[in-house]
This record gives sequence, structure tokens and C-alpha cells, in this order.
Amino acid sequence: MVKKQTAGRDNLGDFAPKFAELNDDVLFGQVWAREKELAPRDRSMITVASLMSQGLFPQLEAHMKMAKQNGVTKEEMVEIITHLAFYAGWPKAWSAFDIAKKFMGNKTK
Repeated sequence: MVKKQTAGRDNLGDFAPKFAELNDDVLFGQVWAREKELAPRDRSMITVASLMSQGLFPQLEAHMKMAKQNGVTKEEMVEIITHLAFYAGWPKAWSAFDIAKKFMGNKTK
């Protein structure tokens, strides 16, 4: 069973309750729950790629953590970032690697 997402309500529930509801109940409650159509691991890889490509590093940090929980390995994350460096930009890849090291392990060798 997928853990119920509460980040929207936890962070924005009082300030932007409708946005919080859409985040928790629709995006994560309905879209991410469609595991028959696309596994959470695959959704995580797609989301990480999209966020890195756009340079949305605060959101990328949260989704890299989620990606690890969803089974994305350090080797896969390194490959995603390396591949995207040529499409999204070298500086974005450097920034993404700094975030990935927090969640995927900090070893450089």
C-alpha cells in the first residue's frame, strides 16, 4: 500500500487549502496511485528528470528522496543526471549531483 501524501496539507493547508488538496489527493492520491499504468519507480525517474531539466532544485531534493524510497538506485540516478547533462545543461547536472549525493550515498570512488 502506498503511503498517503500529506506534504500539501502539512506545508500549505492553512495558506492554500485547495492547492494542498490537489497536491495530496489528486497528484499523489490519484495520479501517483495508478501503479498498474506506471510503477512509482518509473514515475520517480520521470519526475526527477523533469525537475532537473527545469532547474527546480528544491522540489528535486524531495523527489530524489522519494525516488530512492521507490527503488531507484544510486547507479541509475547517476546515469539519469549524466544523460540529462547534455540536454538540460552541465550546471544543472552539477547541482543535481550535489543533491543526489545526500540521498544516494556520498562516495566518489
